[in-house]
Formats: sequence, structure tokens, C-alpha cells
Amino acid sequence: MYINTTDITEIIQCIRQRKSVASTTILFFIAEETPIDITALIDACNAQEIACAGGIFPQVIFQNKSYKEGIVINFIEEVVTTFVCNHLDTKDFSIPKVSLDKNHSYCAFTFVDGLSSNISHYLSELYRQFGNSSSYLGGGAGSLTLIQKPCIFTNDGFFQNAAICLLFKCQVSIGVKHGWKKISGPVIATKTNKNVIEQINWMNALDVYKSIIEPDSSTTLKIDNFFDIAKGYPFGIIKEDAECVVRDPIATNERGELICVGEVPENTVLDVLKGENNALISSAEQAASHALNASKHPQNAFIIDCISRVLFLEDEFPKELNSTVQALQQKSKDIPIAGALTLGEISSYNGYLEFFNKTIVVGLLE
Repeated sequence: MYINTTDITEIIQCIRQRKSVASTTILFFIAEETPIDITALIDACNAQEIACAGGIFPQVIFQNKSYKEGIVINFIEEVVTTFVCNHLDTKDFSIPKVSLDKNHSYCAFTFVDGLSSNISHYLSELYRQFGNSSSYLGGGAGSLTLIQKPCIFTNDGFFQNAAICLLFKCQVSIGVKHGWKKISGPVIATKTNKNVIEQINWMNALDVYKSIIEPDSSTTLKIDNFFDIAKGYPFGIIKEDAECVVRDPIATNERGELICVGEVPENTVLDVLKGENNALISSAEQAASHALNASKHPQNAFIIDCISRVLFLEDEFPKELNSTVQALQQKSKDIPIAGALTLGEISSYNGYLEFFNKTIVVGLLE
């Protein structure tokens, strides 16, 4: 359900008209330009005994359209637990222990503050707790301004530097693709600090990056134009027997360090990638097809797509979204489709639980 209102009473009425909420958790995807009072929304849900969770994202998706303003409301059944992990930046958190029935399939739907450090550590701890007993799906919340502020919430409050997770009974099929192609590498991130690359091949990270990017882009890379140029030249973390995991350099500083969305462990082997519109659009359709091929009777679809793909594709992004939706509707014409344009994407595709950048994740729930 997509609505474009900030009236809390109206939102609660929409939820109650749609479905009994006695055994349902409401999952909100809220576009960041929506001028809504999140604390008031939480209070209203608590007053009405409505279980809720959600995140603020640069844009949200409903069917074949993306929105900079508005709310997508999802109804999640058979939720086993909802929990919050605070203090991601300090690693001062723990994943609660939950007893899972081996006869059921589960999905861990998780949102993180996309501008936090230690996201990969959180995902490692999440996987350590639930392992292969669950599929994993989600993304990074936050603002396109890249200013960190509260961006995820549950009935317990509104948080930053945190992660939330809904664990519910469900069979999930997942497709993940990015479409970026290698133009240089490999190189080694020889000195890093969480999501900051300080040195590449034992040299200043920005100097090495510029030596690769500037000849290809015919542009001089500076602090003030870094984001506009670098959005077309991400890194790829090389994975054996799997598509590389993209890391998005979003800023640099006076020390010539590269600030990325998501951690880059020290001595990680990297390629430098480049995007072409047709390849990215085709990869989105492939992600949908991969999810469909693994699904028997899909009932709902989630699209978690990186906001930086929108910034790169610009006017052609609707082609990516339409190709994804059309692929999904070939098997199930009336399937409900919801999603968000995120600061990083989360998936357990091919057995790896990863935090991706510049990638599209399609999840089908049965």
C-alpha cells in the first residue's frame, strides 16, 4: 500500500481498514522528503497496539514507480521477533537468541543505518546467530544528503547508528545483480579504517584512484566534484566463484582518503569498475529472473535498489525499474511490489550474507 499523507490518524485508519493487525507487524518504507513526525507515528502505533518497524530512505518503490515523498506500508505476518541493535559504531551490541523450528523457513528482514560503521560486523553477528536457518533481506536507511541522523524505528523508538530486524516465518527466493564492469585492477587496500580506504598499494588512496579514473573520465577529480565523478567508478571486492561485491566511494577528504558506504577490510583485493546504462538495466531484469526461477508461488515482491543507481542512470532509471517489474509480472501479473532506494543493500544470495552497494536485490516471499 502506498499513501502520500503525513496525517497520523489517517495512516492508522488506512492500516486498520486494510487488515486486522492483531498478528501483523507493519513495516514502513518512508521517503525522506515526507514531512512526517516519526515519534508521533510510533506513539500512535503503540496506543493502538500496532506492532511496527520501518526506515527512512532517499526514495521508496511501489509497483513500477519510485517516490521521493510518501509511505509504503507492508503487512508482515507470522513475525517471531523484532529487535534493535544499538551502537553499531562501537560494536557494543548483541543479537538476541531465538529458538527456530527446523521445519519452517524464515526471513530476517533487516534495516541498518546506512551511514554507520561496522555494518559488516553486524551482519556477521546476525548470521552467526541464525545461520542457514534464515534467508536475509534488507538495506541501508538514511538521507541522500549523507548527513547521519535517526533513520530506523520500531515501537521502542527512533534510532541512528543502529540496526533493526524482523524475523518471520516465510520462504524467500532472492536475486542479486549489479551490472558494473571491471576497467582496472586488481589493487590492494593496504590501509583501511572501517569504511575508509587510506592507502591503496601502499600509496595515498586518492592518488591511486585518480590515476585510474581521470584518464577514463577526462576529468580532474577534486573534493568538490568527487561524488559526481566517483558515482560512475565504484570498487569491486573480489570474491572467489562469485560476482564481486561493489563498494561505493562517496567522498574524499584533505588527507586523500576515500570514504565508502560499507566496510573495506584491510588488504582487501579490489577492482575498479565502470557503469554502462544498458548493462545496469539488464542486470536488474536478471536479478528478478533469478528470484523467479527459484520461486514456486510468489505472493509478494520486495525490490531493494541502490539510490546511487538512480543518480547514475538519471532519466533512464525508470527503464531499470520497469524492466524489473515486467519480469516479475510475467509469472504473477498482480503480485504486490514494494521496496526502497537505499544506502546499501543486504542479501544472503548464493550463501553469502553481504552488504552491497550499487546493487539491486529482488526478494520474493511465498
